[in-house]
Amino acid sequence: MKSLSLDQARRIALAAQGFDSRHRGSTPNWGAIARTIDKLHLLQIDSVNVLVRSHYLPLFARLGNYDRAVLDKRSLNTKNRHLFECWAHEASLVPMELHPLMRWRMHRARAGDGIYTSMDRFAREEPEFLKSTLAFVEKNGPTRVRDVPEGGKGDGGWWGWSKGKMALETLFDHGLVTTSRRDGFERIYDIPERVIPSEVLARETPPEREVFRQLMAMGGAALGIATEIDLRDYFRLPVADAKTALADCLADGSLIEVEVKGWKAPAYIHRDAKRPREAGGIALLSPFDPLVWNRERAERLFGFHYRIELYTPQEKRKFGYYVLPFLHHDRMAGRLCLKADRENNALLVNASYHEADADPAETARALAPELRLMAVWLGLAEVKVARSGNLAAALRKVS
Repeated sequence: MKSLSLDQARRIALAAQGFDSRHRGSTPNWGAIARTIDKLHLLQIDSVNVLVRSHYLPLFARLGNYDRAVLDKRSLNTKNRHLFECWAHEASLVPMELHPLMRWRMHRARAGDGIYTSMDRFAREEPEFLKSTLAFVEKNGPTRVRDVPEGGKGDGGWWGWSKGKMALETLFDHGLVTTSRRDGFERIYDIPERVIPSEVLARETPPEREVFRQLMAMGGAALGIATEIDLRDYFRLPVADAKTALADCLADGSLIEVEVKGWKAPAYIHRDAKRPREAGGIALLSPFDPLVWNRERAERLFGFHYRIELYTPQEKRKFGYYVLPFLHHDRMAGRLCLKADRENNALLVNASYHEADADPAETARALAPELRLMAVWLGLAEVKVARSGNLAAALRKVS
């Protein structure tokens, strides 16, 4: 078993995630966008729009000032799409070629063994309503929640969803409908045959054991180096199946067991992982970026304790509402509470903090151009830095 230092593990992880110290291009084209998505395997979706929808941010972190409209055209607003929407890590945009590997969750949900017990229960209790809702979509094409019978406001049950919404989401969970497109953040549903290319739907679904082996290896490729928990978390694989998949990956050599100094659990490196002498970048990271979405792994790799405070009462928040970690070279140097003030055409830095081991002046000098680039990318005219946080004074001097 080979032993690696924490610095080596960190550089391997950063390079695997696309932070390999290369200079970002001025205007990345679709080819660069697609290659980045394919390296990550997915873009996690989230509804919060205080800055920008979260699935746009991982690409900005790695590519810089790319055109979001290009991603939109190749994801959910065209027949010539590169991505489709499904449950992966969480709700995610996933490359179309992975569709056969994503069906396992749909098949289990149809069998009453889905990830959400409330949907399993709804399917058992309302089979006729589920069938009639599917028939409605089949007949009418792209469908909003308000279009279907009993699709109005919810009454507090089933997460506060209406009966129609619950039926559509259960059908989505089962893979019997999918996302045709989104209007703002509203999901518009249709049957897969009118959304997913026929040649993709026709591809054979591999046996589950092979699916989990492939997904475990893909998680390893995306992470570079990881523990067993990190690996199965990437695609949210069931524990027992992930353990079998790990054994299969060790047997075929796609993953190799190593020791990382300071890690309590065994680590596994992907056989194709780069082992660079330098890695990292200058980047603001979404709370749902795969580099930091596993908070325990972020702490293990970077010594960075990070929790999202979106649902924390304001008086109990430590850093702010929508806080983005700041990657400076190969370390997490700070965190910022950001907001796009579209009415006043400004990117607001409501609070800014540097980490204890980061120099505030150096951090601010690296961060200020990134904030200006983000403002340009979002179509905002200026950056406004508030006085809150231990980095604010240094950042205000250079902004």
